[in-house]
Amino acid sequence: MKTDTIAAIATALSDAGIGIVRISGPEAISIADRIFCNSRGKKTLSLKASHTVSYGYIMDKGSILDEVMVVLLKAPHSYTTEDTVEINCHGGILLLQKVLQLVLCAGARLAEPGEFTRRAFLNGRIDLSQAEAVMDVIHSQSELALSASMNQLTGKLTSVIRDLREQILYEIAFIESALDDPEHISLDDYEKRLTEKCGLFMQRIDGLIASANDGKIISQGIKTVIVGRPNAGKSSLLNAIMGEERAIVTQVPGTTRDVLQESVSLDGILLHIVDTAGIRPTEDIVEQIGVDKAKEYAERADLILFVIDGSEPPDQREKEIISLIGQKPVIVIVNKADLTTIVSDEQIHSFFPDREDLKIARISASEGTGISQLKKLIQLLFFQGTVKEDSETVITNIRHTEALREARYSLSMVEQGLQKHMSEDFYSIDLMGAYVSLGHILGEEVGDDLVQEIFSKFCMGK
Repeated sequence: MKTDTIAAIATALSDAGIGIVRISGPEAISIADRIFCNSRGKKTLSLKASHTVSYGYIMDKGSILDEVMVVLLKAPHSYTTEDTVEINCHGGILLLQKVLQLVLCAGARLAEPGEFTRRAFLNGRIDLSQAEAVMDVIHSQSELALSASMNQLTGKLTSVIRDLREQILYEIAFIESALDDPEHISLDDYEKRLTEKCGLFMQRIDGLIASANDGKIISQGIKTVIVGRPNAGKSSLLNAIMGEERAIVTQVPGTTRDVLQESVSLDGILLHIVDTAGIRPTEDIVEQIGVDKAKEYAERADLILFVIDGSEPPDQREKEIISLIGQKPVIVIVNKADLTTIVSDEQIHSFFPDREDLKIARISASEGTGISQLKKLIQLLFFQGTVKEDSETVITNIRHTEALREARYSLSMVEQGLQKHMSEDFYSIDLMGAYVSLGHILGEEVGDDLVQEIFSKFCMGK
């Protein structure tokens, strides 16, 4: 671990009201004192108490560069657990870069991406899962994603994993103690007890693994593709979902020739929506390219919104689209409910004879009615009808999911050993495997290369 003093701009490089230059390390306060003075011209930061704010100026060769507020956080009560100084300047790219350059000339080193958070992890203030949650919070695009990230950042996942590890470690210690001192510690009926314990451990891990499907959707959103024949109301549906005119809508079939991509949060669920060209045979080269793109996006979709015109009888074009959908999650949207509807639910189900769970929504995209029903159907498809509550622990990280699967495999080996009445020391080995795998989530016993890879994805100054 590097222990020198680092610095970086901690806010976005853009014209803004305020910008922050962060300094952390053993020389942070003395470095700040070299370029800062208070309103009376005194260099007093080293005399100030922790968690105080000082008003003054950043000086450059005897001239005032900026009027600032300096926040002083002394070790160990800071983000990195090191002495930390945050210079709150006026915003602006040029000014922030000049202040940072002064800090670097005064003795600091430019921080690497994620180095502040890396120091917080290496100094033991947060574990690796919490460190990963920092970037998840920054990149959250929906309320659900933000809530899940904050739960992880504040230690809810850590608490669950630590509790599991403590219970597993107790069983390891009990077995080792019994093997070392059989006269005082009996293993009679222990197989029955360990079988019950393993069942409980695996049940908890299974619940976490099962949450990973929801977690992926929460963190990354749902790739949603709108398909249908020309003039069915696909672009009108996009506009209704977005709540504004994002797509051109006309009565002319084939108006949409390229894909239009938008993102929207519906009751906390992030949808990445793609509006596609109407699928039909065409001699128009440009329109055909749009049709081909529509098919390509449909193949990669997490969810397909299949729009049909409820005022017209279905024809061969709908059957071609159904063949594209296959077994993908789909909601059939019967549009133009404001007109006389002649398409029945029975007709729609006949198109999908093998899809007993088929979801159908009846809407009027032009009038914006039926969108609330569509939201509920999406929840049924992806969240079993209810969106995860804030209090629930949801796995949103692939690395965590893999570690949980490895831990479960080790516990299943314990279970197999119990069924075969193997020697107790074999149980201890596999229990330790589960203990170590769960520790990988928290950052225990992970390699430097993994740590480097994780923090290299962070933004500068965080």
